[in-house]
Amino acid sequence: MTSAMLEGVEYVSRVPRPPLDGLIDDVYYLAGTPPYALLTLPPAPSALLIVNLGAPFRVRGGFDIATTEYADGCVVTMPTRAWEFGYPPRTRSVGVHFKPWGLAPFLPMPAAELCDRPVTVEQVWGRPAVAELRDRLATADGPHDMLTLLEDELTRRLREPAGLGLIRHTSGVIAATGGAVPIGDLSLAAGVSSTHLAQRFKQLIGVTPKRLARTHRFTATVFALDPAGPIDWGELAGDAGYFDQAHFGHEFRAFTGLTPTRYIEVRRRFLREHPGHAFDGWPLPAD
Repeated sequence: MTSAMLEGVEYVSRVPRPPLDGLIDDVYYLAGTPPYALLTLPPAPSALLIVNLGAPFRVRGGFDIATTEYADGCVVTMPTRAWEFGYPPRTRSVGVHFKPWGLAPFLPMPAAELCDRPVTVEQVWGRPAVAELRDRLATADGPHDMLTLLEDELTRRLREPAGLGLIRHTSGVIAATGGAVPIGDLSLAAGVSSTHLAQRFKQLIGVTPKRLARTHRFTATVFALDPAGPIDWGELAGDAGYFDQAHFGHEFRAFTGLTPTRYIEVRRRFLREHPGHAFDGWPLPAD
């Protein structure tokens, strides 16, 4: 269980009970005034569901996607590019950080249909069900009871889509190697064709195994950065398995829209303006 109250933001997070823990990294409660009205979130090997209980927020799902307002919340499959999240002056919500494959058991459509195209929770679960859930959450007795209600709703909706075991296992191998495993080896080890594996990945995660591997490698590299210290970009690129520094820089811009040096400048801005904030690990100020 993680609980923090920093700069007017209350953040409560916990790992859900089994069997949800095999699909979900954590469920969380967020309320207050975020550090910036607009945050950029670089892509990570994770999917997201937010049930909004406050004023609408705005989401832009990719560099060339229009910003959309969301009142009831949103559902985001694993993104391939950075996305922007615009907060109201005061926000309140509960949410779920899914493992890459974890959202699939709760979707009525293939995950690929939502890739870089966030939708409302109503579009996934229907308006009556979401309205009832939001009412129950809004009248719950504090964040911990709210997270229990959210877990109960997820458990009730849990199903086992075809091929989930295959995708869960191969995704785990990709994660364990930091994205360095040859994709052809995955299909051979699983006893399926590379085409079948790619189709299952797109159906249940929204991207191909190769794209998931690229995202794992990029995420691991970025999290290894110490924005407060000096950085040898050439050494970092080599250690991460990139062909050279130019390849790393191209990959960085493809994922974030920023050069590596600009990314560090923005990260340092966050650390300087909001030291120790609950959000200081990944989002970037975009305003």
